[in-house]
Amino acid sequence: MDNKKTALILGANSDIAKKLIYIFATNQHNLILAARDTNNLHTLKSDLEIKFNINIKLVKFDILELNNHVNFYNKLQITPDVVVAAIGLLGTQKEAFNNFSFAKKVIDTNLTSQISILDIIAKDMIQKNSNIKKSKKYTIIGISSVAGDRGRPQNHTYGAAKSGFSTYLSGLRATLKRNNINVITIKPGFIETKMTSHMKFPKILKGNPEKVAKDIYKSYVKSKYVIYTPYYWYFIMTFIKILPEWLFVKLTAFK
Repeated sequence: MDNKKTALILGANSDIAKKLIYIFATNQHNLILAARDTNNLHTLKSDLEIKFNINIKLVKFDILELNNHVNFYNKLQITPDVVVAAIGLLGTQKEAFNNFSFAKKVIDTNLTSQISILDIIAKDMIQKNSNIKKSKKYTIIGISSVAGDRGRPQNHTYGAAKSGFSTYLSGLRATLKRNNINVITIKPGFIETKMTSHMKFPKILKGNPEKVAKDIYKSYVKSKYVIYTPYYWYFIMTFIKILPEWLFVKLTAFK
């Protein structure tokens, strides 16, 4: 593309991703926007390219098509400086409980398939850094969830997948640190998005995609490891995680 840094956004149609795309564009990053359906990204692409004098490439990508992951990445013909995995599937726990095919889709979307594509990208970043005397700084950002910190009746299939994803990112971070590759885990709380439109939660705890996007970019600039967003979810989840199991079960049962 040119000498600007390049950001690859996986799941570019998500509400959080769209806010983050604007922030990266504002900060002079070229962009590769990957999504199953790129049709509604053309206007955004044109507007941002003109406004910020950057290059934006739209690429079709279905996270569940595992056999296409290597081909998808090779076709990019560039190692992005930063990769954001903004892909997720929530659904309802009732559907996941009564339909294993859907439960598997939730797990594959949030965990299995993301491990596949991020491992491919990580190997390329390692290879690039092994070929030069002074290694280049790369960043991988995965959007997990506070739901992965402890299982609850309302979303334990989704929570299990996000818990696995957070653990994967933690291990990947320790593995890649020596290669000058930072891995960041983002743990949003209740965020008002298309994915959570069917859920009801207290107004005081609601966050918005713009705030999450700002926190993600800040974590990228500051090379953080794990962040909760909005910030108060760190304190909420710290309290929830220390509850003894008998009390946690009693408080969440039948909810």
